[in-house]
Amino acid sequence: MKKIIVIGGSNSKNSINKALASYTANQLKGTEVEVIDLSAHEIPLYGIDYEQEHGIPADVVAINDKLTVADGLVVSLAEHNGSYSAAFKSVYDWLSRIHKEVWKNKPMFLMATSPGGRGGMTVLETATKGFPFLGGNIVTTYSLPFFGKNFTENGIADEEKAKELAEKVTVFQAAL
Repeated sequence: MKKIIVIGGSNSKNSINKALASYTANQLKGTEVEVIDLSAHEIPLYGIDYEQEHGIPADVVAINDKLTVADGLVVSLAEHNGSYSAAFKSVYDWLSRIHKEVWKNKPMFLMATSPGGRGGMTVLETATKGFPFLGGNIVTTYSLPFFGKNFTENGIADEEKAKELAEKVTVFQAAL
């Protein structure tokens, strides 16, 4: 059984990106899914002074350990003012201090969603360009606009977007 790690790139307890990534990971067959909930971790903003004084936080080391043993990653990014959320960026920065290849070259399904019509496309584009420099093996990407309208307890309401997601899940499944 393959181990899939899910990260929703927000520290909101009701993160729409965590919901989308979790839903997507649970579409995979023969996998065990573990969600890393950023709201459950006390991780300070990255800063060299903090690192020199306190070292790398234990929660960051634990997240790194989970990424190391994973067979695949489903990461959905929240977009805050066109970029990563502060919580995600800080975790990302801390992880890069443990090892430059943050994503461990694991197959990654990279996603974004938002309440608006662009579906987090700006942050998705930023990550698609940047993650490969830090061990990101991006197999496929997906953006879901208008989360509140398009995501229901039964999955993706928009037929086209649901079909697109199913196709991309198949592509990711083959890469595991």
